[in-house]
Amino acid sequence: MKSIASRTLSLLRNPLCLLLAAALVAPVSCLAARYTNFNVAIYIPVGVVQSLANPDTLRAQWDLISSQLKVDKVYIEVQRNRDLATDESLEAIKKFFLDHGVRVAGGMALADNEHSRQFHSFCYTDPNDRRFVKQAAELAARHFDEVIQDDFFFVTTKNDSDVKAKGNRSWTEFRLALMDDAAKNLVVGPARAINPRIKMVIKFPNWYEHFQGLGYDLDNEPRIFDGIYTGTETRDPVMSEQHLQQYESYLIYRYFENIKPGGNGGGWVDTFGVRDVDRYAEQLWDTLFAKAPEITLFNWALLTQRIHPGERAAWQNLHTSFDYNQMLQSCAASVPGSEPTMARVAGYSLEQVDSFAGSLGKPIGIASYKPLQSTGEDFLHNYFGMIGLPINLFPTFPTNAPMVLLTESAACDPAIVAKIKNQLRSGKSVCITSGLLRALQGKGIEDIVELRYTTRKLLARQFPAGIGPGADASLGPDQEPGILFPEIEFLTNDAWAVVRALADGGGVPLLILDRYSKGILYVWNIPDNFNDLYRLPPSIVTAIKDYLMPGFPIRLDSPSQVTLFAYDNNTCIVQSFLPAEADVKVSVSGGSASLRNLVTGAAVSARAETPAWGRPRQDEPRAAFDLHLLPHSYTVLRVEK
Repeated sequence: MKSIASRTLSLLRNPLCLLLAAALVAPVSCLAARYTNFNVAIYIPVGVVQSLANPDTLRAQWDLISSQLKVDKVYIEVQRNRDLATDESLEAIKKFFLDHGVRVAGGMALADNEHSRQFHSFCYTDPNDRRFVKQAAELAARHFDEVIQDDFFFVTTKNDSDVKAKGNRSWTEFRLALMDDAAKNLVVGPARAINPRIKMVIKFPNWYEHFQGLGYDLDNEPRIFDGIYTGTETRDPVMSEQHLQQYESYLIYRYFENIKPGGNGGGWVDTFGVRDVDRYAEQLWDTLFAKAPEITLFNWALLTQRIHPGERAAWQNLHTSFDYNQMLQSCAASVPGSEPTMARVAGYSLEQVDSFAGSLGKPIGIASYKPLQSTGEDFLHNYFGMIGLPINLFPTFPTNAPMVLLTESAACDPAIVAKIKNQLRSGKSVCITSGLLRALQGKGIEDIVELRYTTRKLLARQFPAGIGPGADASLGPDQEPGILFPEIEFLTNDAWAVVRALADGGGVPLLILDRYSKGILYVWNIPDNFNDLYRLPPSIVTAIKDYLMPGFPIRLDSPSQVTLFAYDNNTCIVQSFLPAEADVKVSVSGGSASLRNLVTGAAVSARAETPAWGRPRQDEPRAAFDLHLLPHSYTVLRVEK
């Protein structure tokens, strides 16, 4: 007898059979109730809108999707690649969803991919293109009271008209001004003239480090538009051009929420570029771990496609957080005769989070500052998240935080040295990366600490414990090949390397401490290849956390690519992105506490923690708990004192 999985894959090879089977199922969702803690929306591109003009197709696909996924809302696109929907098709599809109790909104995607495979934008200095964009916005406003601008509201053209309009400005300066004008005068203004009730939303994509170079304005556009939305799709961290780390699905939502508090409408995930189906589920989970009130699934047509499990044989038979076999069985039990599609992958993943999301408080983390329109050590904050440091990223300097972590992007603030000094004078701590040290040399950092970022490199292989003479016990096995670090020179006894490595007998400072006024400045030496942070021995990362997270209520000590999401009500989530099982330790501030698994209800036993010699944790009592994580899995915990 064939297994459920093999029968499923066989049937899913024939999309026609899929739709016919769905049409035979009564159009009553097996998931009648909505999710409790968030809304789910589906985006319908204009090409799909046109195909759904056939009412039989629309009805069959709706029955298929709604039997596997709870749907609160749809975004119905009016324009993409110069292709416009008709008034009649928009109204017919809009009526269908309203009749089925689903909220509707419009969508626009100002992509113009006629010229090459590379994303190509409209030319906003071309009168004809400007006229078309304005007409598309007016079309959307005639049919919807809410319209989201998909993440193509940027400019790539360098046509003669652009070159002339740019003048002596940099491309970044020119494009920011150009797109602010387009937002006001081609999109938001014309839409409001047609429909004064309209809410105009801009969705910002995942490549936030480079926005300003293509006209995305995180400073002005959140004020021009009524709301913003977050692209939380991170796809595969290796087999892609961007190398976005998985933690970004969480961090980028939190950063944008700090840019427009209460005005960040949700996160947006697609099914592209993943090697296993678990990676799709992880993007959904991490978006909601960030407390997004809505998640948009891109797109309607992709949710009707058959499931490709991908490269997951190593954990296929384990009861991981995304249990593939259980997912198949859940759909078969709910709607007999219906074969699961990617809609069921989404539904199964979202149901899990909904069961505990209401128990989570407000996300907290190490305060970090990334000025608007800044770049430098691109996406490094997400690598920090992937080695277990929870990050809370702000667009303004977080003066109230006891510790502020700064990367090279902070150098884009001309007053950053003064802000560091003020933080230290108030008795707080600041940690700057080696990239920021390099960027600030000759710009005032010498008033705080006389360090020198040299042009030399050191290939570190050994990692000794402790500080001071004789502290030569190993904190981990030798790393082969070694890890390449910049060499930072410091004045002996003025500053001190509190965490270090060795390069064939030569010392490599990894974390340097210096005191200024009432505060402490740390300099964190970052490997040339950010991915080498994952190759550091876990005990070295733990030693760095000892200095950067004193007093933080919940700490994680683990292998790399295991993350901690912490909340202000003594709850946390520990998530592993590893393809193998992992043992980790969670520690809680204070001498006595207990942990409870919020999914299973089981208590987690504590053990006494033995601090390492020469490190500051010996003055900070903590209760420690051992956890075992399955591949690509998470656990949800509450601290009980």
